[in-house]
Amino acid sequence: MADDATALRLMLYDETCRGVGRRPLGLSHCWKAGGWLYRRLGRLDGCRGLCSWSEALDWLLAVEPERPIGEIQYWGHGKWGLARIGEQPLDAAALRPAHPLHDRLAGLRQRLLPDGRSLWWFRTCETFGAETGQRFARAWSDFFGCRTAGHTYIIAYHQSGLHSLSPGCLPGWPADEGLARGSPAAPEEARWSHRGAPNTITCLHGRIPAGF
Repeated sequence: MADDATALRLMLYDETCRGVGRRPLGLSHCWKAGGWLYRRLGRLDGCRGLCSWSEALDWLLAVEPERPIGEIQYWGHGKWGLARIGEQPLDAAALRPAHPLHDRLAGLRQRLLPDGRSLWWFRTCETFGAETGQRFARAWSDFFGCRTAGHTYIIAYHQSGLHSLSPGCLPGWPADEGLARGSPAAPEEARWSHRGAPNTITCLHGRIPAGF
């Protein structure tokens, strides 16, 4: 059995979100700084900014291949039922055999700990929100056989609507959580995270609280 103590904790972030002109700093710089801080605090074994999902998955497959992966965090942009690097979405369609990313995802699945002991955490805006987000959470957890986490709100310093799902389980959060306009079947706008919203942490929290 793979040893949890040797399992890697890895973070990816979107390298494409950089400033322009008189505003040279963008969110990519913030995510890079966050990864540096997390590594200094001993929360991560590796961190990398990437410009596409194919590059991101290739890195995950290649980094210290003799060790299993216990945790993957992705910091970047999201929408209901997907996460983006640049304009490239990663959604449930990528889990289908005909998708260009499928083989990489299937290979990555082999690097995760058995018995649902690994975690894939999308630290992205509203990825788990609305009905599309709930379907994505189920598909991702079941495909990888791991616990998957994500948010239903737009996230920044405060990160609200954090929920996790284990393989074979049903989402336990309301499909309208985090919605400002529209319906769970046809969402139009998400709410911003705030301290009083459900299941709120901050960007400084490195672990998912019990019960989330």
